[in-house]
Amino acid sequence: MPSSYHSCEQIPALLVLEDGRSFRGVSFGARGETFGEAVFSTGMSGYQETLTDPSYHRQVVVATAPHIGNTGWNDEDDESGRIWVAGYVVRDLSRVRSNWRSNRSLDQALREQGVVGIAELDTRALTRHLRERGAMRVGISTEDLDVDRLLAKVLASPQMAGANLVADVTVHQAEVTPAVGEKRFTVAAIDLGIKDMTPTRMSERGIEVHLLPADVGIDQVREVAPDGVFFSNGPGDPAAADDAVALLQQVLDADLPYFGICFGNQIFGRALGFGTYKLKYGHRGINQPVKDLTTNKVEVTAHNHGFAVDAPLQGGTDTKWGEARVSHVNLNDDVVEGLELRAADGELRGFSVQYHPEAAAGPHDAAYLFDRFVAMMDAHRTARSTQEGDA
Repeated sequence: MPSSYHSCEQIPALLVLEDGRSFRGVSFGARGETFGEAVFSTGMSGYQETLTDPSYHRQVVVATAPHIGNTGWNDEDDESGRIWVAGYVVRDLSRVRSNWRSNRSLDQALREQGVVGIAELDTRALTRHLRERGAMRVGISTEDLDVDRLLAKVLASPQMAGANLVADVTVHQAEVTPAVGEKRFTVAAIDLGIKDMTPTRMSERGIEVHLLPADVGIDQVREVAPDGVFFSNGPGDPAAADDAVALLQQVLDADLPYFGICFGNQIFGRALGFGTYKLKYGHRGINQPVKDLTTNKVEVTAHNHGFAVDAPLQGGTDTKWGEARVSHVNLNDDVVEGLELRAADGELRGFSVQYHPEAAAGPHDAAYLFDRFVAMMDAHRTARSTQEGDA
């Protein structure tokens, strides 16, 4: 079969899963070897946003859509400063890119950033295998095409369970995204692997966003004088992120309104006293149905997570900061998709969701959550002003 990969060269590549299942295909992107956790994403579009999402750090992403790369690569849609996936697996890599903003191909973008890809293999069979056996370690190689040797390397690679990867993806110093138009609020955003669109969505609502490194303490958060605190998405096992949990508990002690997404939802769950666990194969894609239990509305959402919060779907749980309860649930499998915390007087003190309301590639059903954050900060500010006036 003719191919445009590497100037029409057919470079063989091998993919081996940790349970020994193997697939042979054709190399695209960079040549070499790569290892990570094999996961699949069901999105029909938005591969550029997926590949540049820091939450995919140390993961090899399998695209379930059979045809990938037709819109090429542009300089506007990156969600961070680099491609974060450890590898990319597709069935049919488009030989032609067709989009008015595209300035290079997907193949070229991966080659430039040293990311190994493999194409022309049965991604449906691979996805079914991961659904049945669960996400697992994987290796891709253009250098060693012996299954047994590559399998030995896969088994020697680190697992995702227990991995604390926040330090790999967080900013090293504070960054500020100014509010668009009149500044209404200031938010301290803790970067656990944030996507660029998140501060953008906040700034559009009059929020000045101070993006802070993950290792900041509560005193540095207070220096920003925030009206609210945000914890971002990010990679790794939330059970290993003890420092983030401790910081969030101090944020709650300081009575600062809180909003978290994805990893920030898992950290919120741990801070409130709930556990977390690893899903069999996770939720990744842009077509997950979620029900908002506070409004009874269903939204189609963008997901990327392999861990979840273990919290009761019914009733509330008492904490030192108020009552916590599940606010959103996945309609496919009843996985917890959101939490909320209310004070004794019913005031919303914090909430989080397990998906991406910023969703640059769509869908945009959940964009209202940024407005909910604004309303929470506004109500908190009003309540504090009233209390100070009464005093």
